[in-house]
Amino acid sequence: MHKSKATDFELGLASDLQKWRSFVAIGELGSLTRAALFLDSNQSFLSRQVNALERECGSRLFNRTGRGVELSETGQRLFPQVKALLERAQALEQDIRADLREPAGTVTLGSLPSIGTILIGRLFAELRSRYPGVSLRVLEGSSGQVEEWLTDARIDIAILYRYGPTLPEHEESLATVDSYLIGPADDPLTAAGAVPFASLNGLPFILPGAPNGLRTALDAGARQTRIALAPVIEADSLPRQKQLTAQERLYTVLPLHAVWQEVQEGKLQAARIEEPPFQRTVAMAFAKAKGPSRAVTAVAGHLVHIVGEMARQGMWRT
Repeated sequence: MHKSKATDFELGLASDLQKWRSFVAIGELGSLTRAALFLDSNQSFLSRQVNALERECGSRLFNRTGRGVELSETGQRLFPQVKALLERAQALEQDIRADLREPAGTVTLGSLPSIGTILIGRLFAELRSRYPGVSLRVLEGSSGQVEEWLTDARIDIAILYRYGPTLPEHEESLATVDSYLIGPADDPLTAAGAVPFASLNGLPFILPGAPNGLRTALDAGARQTRIALAPVIEADSLPRQKQLTAQERLYTVLPLHAVWQEVQEGKLQAARIEEPPFQRTVAMAFAKAKGPSRAVTAVAGHLVHIVGEMARQGMWRT
């Protein structure tokens, strides 16, 4: 963003941070000799620096005592401000140096099992090849658990499903995902490839129990279309949903990528829900309590790339 006028900084006394580093060391250690050893300098050089600072400030910064030196009234007033300035300068230098290095560190990712199953393997392989200094820690849970981890900053990145036309602030849309009615092999209803939402009326479902984002959205859709959803069993486990759908000839509602392998192997069938379409957004969110480090940014970039690759395979739309 361009401004019509540059900020005018007047940095006379504060322009030489090394002098103020000596000031802080002497103030903390109470001795020119000990400060010289700590700074790998010599006492006469530090004494000249202190004299120069006192001339520039127009005030005495230290009082000489029989046991060394102690901060004067002016020195005591300046000390916390100077130390804070040096800490900020050090943090800036570390950030600048970090920008010149490869990303490194542990990134904790929280996701739903239906997304993590297809993303984590590829993400790990890409990170291992491109950024060997980045370690991945993965937590999988329900949407409520992932939200809680995100709020508590237990995770750096969350991958969530969102329902509805808008996303919460600070979240990024990765893909739009159609929902599919999932049935057993040779099921005549799902063999059509697409079904209207109204056809879900009265089917024997296995669905996650409330509170759950999918269940809430399905129940709302059922009320709007005036049909009855009839789960005969509730289970939050994705493997259990797929297992019982196949074995007990039940139905469930999942995105295509969650059953991609089973559909390819002919164990399950999937029909896209239409009239109206029942869609969800795959969203990426960052923990607000943490600034996105280079490692977090690198992981997020690879997630965007992988989601785009999968969109080209037909799993979803970006």
